Amino acid sequence: MVTGDLNVALVEWVIQYRIVEPKLYLFEVRNADETLRDASESIMREVVGDRTVDEVITVGRQEIEDEALLKLQALVASYEMGIKLDQVQLKNVNPPERVQASFNEVNQAQQERERAINIANGEYNKSIPRSRGEAEQGISASRGYAMKRINEAEGDAAAFNAVLAEYVKAPEITRTRLYLETMSEVLSQVRSKIIIDQDAGGVLPLLNLDQLGDLGTRRDG
Repeated sequence: MVTGDLNVALVEWVIQYRIVEPKLYLFEVRNADETLRDASESIMREVVGDRTVDEVITVGRQEIEDEALLKLQALVASYEMGIKLDQVQLKNVNPPERVQASFNEVNQAQQERERAINIANGEYNKSIPRSRGEAEQGISASRGYAMKRINEAEGDAAAFNAVLAEYVKAPEITRTRLYLETMSEVLSQVRSKIIIDQDAGGVLPLLNLDQLGDLGTRRDG
């Protein structure tokens, strides 16, 4: 049979029917069985001719059976054949033998294509939620870091304003306090301390170079 896309398919089908009015079946139509066979072939050619070869061979079989049953039942009723159709069932639907191998290759390629699409869709459905989660996590971390920096900046500004207010009230006392606090922080990190009188000429005679080799002084001898 010729399909709607001008391809050829070998179509086999069976018809199940019941004789509901024997008088009409025997006397109204000559050769009722042959008439039913010819009518079913005409209907099947019409139904198959409205579809592509892929639909006929694969996904459209059920629709072909249903449509052929309805149309054939209407035609049989118009002939007053006295029969009731129960089912039209497709059996073997194949391309011609000369193109069977090529059709199988095309069909396999289509199946592999669908499989690749399904795999890609699966990866897409996994990657998008993961990417969105990572993006939300990055955004949350950035917001947290920004809030931390803002709070630190506001704290530093508040501390500076507090010091400034005290400095305005008593400049000399605040200056001295800041100096002592700074020197305390700096001197606490010095391992060796030497305190001399401000009138001393220098510190070199007071240094024990054997113990302070880490100052970079090297003795020869």
